[in-house]
Amino acid sequence: MSDVSATKADRVPVRRLTVLYDAECALCAFLRDWLVRQPQLVPLELLPAASEAARRRFPGLDHGATLDEITVIGDAGQVYRSAAAWIVTLWALREHRPLAHRLSTPSGARLARGAVLTAAKWRGSMWGGRGYRRADGWEYHPSQGWTYSAPGCDGGSCVTP
Repeated sequence: MSDVSATKADRVPVRRLTVLYDAECALCAFLRDWLVRQPQLVPLELLPAASEAARRRFPGLDHGATLDEITVIGDAGQVYRSAAAWIVTLWALREHRPLAHRLSTPSGARLARGAVLTAAKWRGSMWGGRGYRRADGWEYHPSQGWTYSAPGCDGGSCVTP
């Protein structure tokens, strides 16, 4: 399976990218802050993955999967995941576009995939191999991946958005 959706939208120019990132991941938040400081050739909007805003804007996405790996959506509906998402994000940055072109080659793609796997391994080590629950109802289990359970109404009171 490809890391990029194969649609008619892939043949149109990309004028804006939305980067979905795990807002509760220290590495992801660090990279978000780094991206914001970079000169951009293509504007990047950074949006917390699986957030209410992300679910409203992109109802067809598997939002649990967007917590597992970086997902980038182009303004014409292109969806990039994993190494392809990192490459297109670098492509949007003025100082890193040449690197993105090198990483888009077959040998460069293997290097990019290795970097993504290393980041995923680091994220996994931060949880000590155990699952953890986010405040927004998403829960990670190493054997199952991400699952969603709407926050409960403990004590008979529910917080409504």
